[in-house]
Amino acid sequence: MKARTRFAPSPTGYMHIGNLRTAIFEYLIAKSNNGQFILRIEDTDQKRKVDGAIDFIYDTLKLCNIKVDEGPNNVGMVGPYIQSERVKIYKEYAEKLVEMGKAYYCFCSEERLEELRKKAQNAKRPFMYDGHCKKYSKDEIEEKIKNGEKYVIRQAMPKYGTSDFEDVVYGKIKVDNSVLEDQILLKSDGYPTYNFANVIDDHLMGITHVIRGNEYLAQTPKYNLLYEAFGWQAPIYIHVPMVLGSDGIKLSKRNGDASFMDLYNDGYLPEAIVNYLVLLGWSPANNQEIFSIDELIANFDPKRISKSPAVYDVKKLNWINFQYLRKMESKKYIEFIKPFLEKTYNLNGKSDEWINKLILLYQNHINYGKEISKEVELFFKKEIDLDEECKSFMQQDGVDQTISIFKEKIKHIEEWTIEKINDVINDVKVEADVKGKMLYMPIRIVTSGIMHGPELADTIYLIGKETILKRLESWE
Repeated sequence: MKARTRFAPSPTGYMHIGNLRTAIFEYLIAKSNNGQFILRIEDTDQKRKVDGAIDFIYDTLKLCNIKVDEGPNNVGMVGPYIQSERVKIYKEYAEKLVEMGKAYYCFCSEERLEELRKKAQNAKRPFMYDGHCKKYSKDEIEEKIKNGEKYVIRQAMPKYGTSDFEDVVYGKIKVDNSVLEDQILLKSDGYPTYNFANVIDDHLMGITHVIRGNEYLAQTPKYNLLYEAFGWQAPIYIHVPMVLGSDGIKLSKRNGDASFMDLYNDGYLPEAIVNYLVLLGWSPANNQEIFSIDELIANFDPKRISKSPAVYDVKKLNWINFQYLRKMESKKYIEFIKPFLEKTYNLNGKSDEWINKLILLYQNHINYGKEISKEVELFFKKEIDLDEECKSFMQQDGVDQTISIFKEKIKHIEEWTIEKINDVINDVKVEADVKGKMLYMPIRIVTSGIMHGPELADTIYLIGKETILKRLESWE
């Protein structure tokens, strides 16, 4: 079966990573079944709409190499693809449900509804609309509408028995109908609710698989009752676990959690972000962890999505991004990293050769682009201050002799190259009869002020002969 999936975000700001993960899952299901991936913009909540947010969505999907087969910017045969442009369609179908007795007009004021909520709260039970407006006759309804009374259209739910459905991840789900509220389908402003618009759009757009968060499991019987009322085939449901932060709370852009653009601007590669997010709640049949998008399409099986919540782990994201960074071709890596360096340091007077060597020196040391600024700080300092650990190490026997020999030999380098510096270090090894950390660590500390770092000779070369000699002269 050719799949048709849809990503239906709300234009309320940057795309947070939980939302992006859903889009990736939907894309992989579509493409692994030779199908289409549709983008639909759910902007029925006009109060939360953010200017420019739709462009953020386009940009994010493009950066992640998720190709939209149909959408607002790639119109197909089932548009429009923005819900605010489909309002007449929703009104038509809501009124059809009323005619079929599957929905009804509700004229209750906000004051009456608030009173019902207070009663429910006092009784310590969930609020449910009491069906008060079901009693009105057709004539009474027409009179109220004629008089300009505001109304919503509510779905008439069965109050007895159970509703069940099959989910790819969670198996058979059964819900008691008595807990299903007569949900609003069409609001008083004429806009549909999320629950209603989704069903109408998914059917009219031929969606075969619906992927969404598992918080909607209990709502799915309501959707299925709408499908049944119209005589439509329900889609295949795939409910995915939530993504939690390290604090155990669901990630959300409302709570200020990282968005895709936050990560991208910090120097995480889109392909690495996609790779990481797929592994949040899904596991392959083998132990592979690094995937290209084509490999993900070939390997993705929604039955391997976990039922348990996934925990957003920055350390794992860093590790995956590092794998991509270290495999980048040198020229591409330099082009990627250099802007982060330029944002922090004044590179005027630094040659391209020096800058490029500095950037490449850290290719096997940094996890994301922005991290370069902190790591290379030592190359832009005039003075160094040793921490207590460094000071303690430098008090060991033999350290002064190692530094003394290094100082004399480094003075006489005529051609300041990495090769010549390596020769000096090897000479010190022989003359001082030291090796390992007792060779490298004293030299590193006195020249750079740190105990650990990238290749020592490269570090000394980039710091520069003049600065190195000054630091050696000031060493006591």
